[in-house]
Amino acid sequence: METSRRDFIRKAAGAGIAMTVAPAAFAAAAPSRNKPLPAAETPFQLKYAPGMDMFREHAGSDPVDNISFCHDQGFRAMFDNGLMGRPAAEQEKIAAQMHKLNMELGPFVLYADFAVTSFVLNTAEVREMLINKMKQGIEVAKRTGVKWALVVPGRYDERLPRDYQTANVVDNLRACCDIFEPAGLIMVLEPLNTIRDHPGLFLTGIPQAYQICRAVNRPVCKIVDDIYHQQITEGNIIPNIDAAWSEIAAFHLGDNPGRNEPTSGEINFRNVFKHIHDKGYQGVLCMEHGKSLKGKEGEARVLKAYRECDTF
Repeated sequence: METSRRDFIRKAAGAGIAMTVAPAAFAAAAPSRNKPLPAAETPFQLKYAPGMDMFREHAGSDPVDNISFCHDQGFRAMFDNGLMGRPAAEQEKIAAQMHKLNMELGPFVLYADFAVTSFVLNTAEVREMLINKMKQGIEVAKRTGVKWALVVPGRYDERLPRDYQTANVVDNLRACCDIFEPAGLIMVLEPLNTIRDHPGLFLTGIPQAYQICRAVNRPVCKIVDDIYHQQITEGNIIPNIDAAWSEIAAFHLGDNPGRNEPTSGEINFRNVFKHIHDKGYQGVLCMEHGKSLKGKEGEARVLKAYRECDTF
């Protein structure tokens, strides 16, 4: 019995030494926070698209440097919500670097005024404003080669029955399609959640967006499926992707709760990505989310999360 006790104490002590040594060894092996991240050996299976400032702690503030950094990390797409607000020369600079690296530029925000009723109204003033806005988007597309422009139809009108508003939205979207079709630019409608982020908006779910796209019935009017917003509004992510597949032209990404990188919340992004990949999707998935950690550590965590979820 005494021998057994001595053996147990000796083994426990050895384990204790291992426990005290291991963290130091791991710390020594961990990369320095000031050391550049190594380039990825293989590109991602899908076109996940970071924003132009997603990795600014590593790549700086210049968009061209960010594009190059993201390409080195295996990304083959980028997106820039604020592309339309950049000077024309900067737009062209971004487009040149994207073309040089054979990368895809995802949807930019063309119209998303959350404060006013617009698409839901049938007035000459609204129609003229929307057409002029679409023409501005066409000029951005000509300079950059971007294929998609994001549109949010604005607020609903509390004084007008919903069915009339839907009909007005359809008519206004058809007028916008008349501008888009000759240029080959695709308008993507984004449903947004009203529970957490955007109360009062007209377009709130994938089924509603699908109904409107089918009613517009034009090949340049499609949906951007924002998985973060959809999880809050209706959930049932994969079945809704399948049901609306013919009208989905792009995706936005973000976990819930928190709207940060995949694996930070409740959504099984590995399964979602596998499903999208298996359906043969060739488009862009915009990483429209924050980071669960700050600084370079947070950026490294984003890269790790996408590598984890891309192993399907």
